Amino acid sequence: MNILLWVLQVILALHTVMGAVWKFSNSEQAVPSLKAIPHGAWIALGVFELFFSVGLVIPALHKPLAILAPIAAVCIAAEMLLFSGVHLCSGDANHGQAVYWLAVAAMCAFLAYGRLALVPL
Repeated sequence: MNILLWVLQVILALHTVMGAVWKFSNSEQAVPSLKAIPHGAWIALGVFELFFSVGLVIPALHKPLAILAPIAAVCIAAEMLLFSGVHLCSGDANHGQAVYWLAVAAMCAFLAYGRLALVPL
């Protein structure tokens, strides 16, 4: 289980870094359902994502910071739920992106639960 959680942490960290880089190179206008997010908040989300991705992998280097992994996972899940909520409020009929964001949020929730209850670091 520990190996599964570490693999999930690394994959989620890479996913989050790619999302942050994408946010810096594309505006919120690139996703029509997310136009309600102000540009400053969009950039801030990218910065936070970089911190979250570091929080996912830093326990591998410094064990006393192990609590950062589940905290980062919960924060990423909250961001994915925010995106899903904004998407649903936009009235867009295509819910493929919301399903993707909810799947990522579910993986984050599993990771947080795993690190807090199943196999703490």
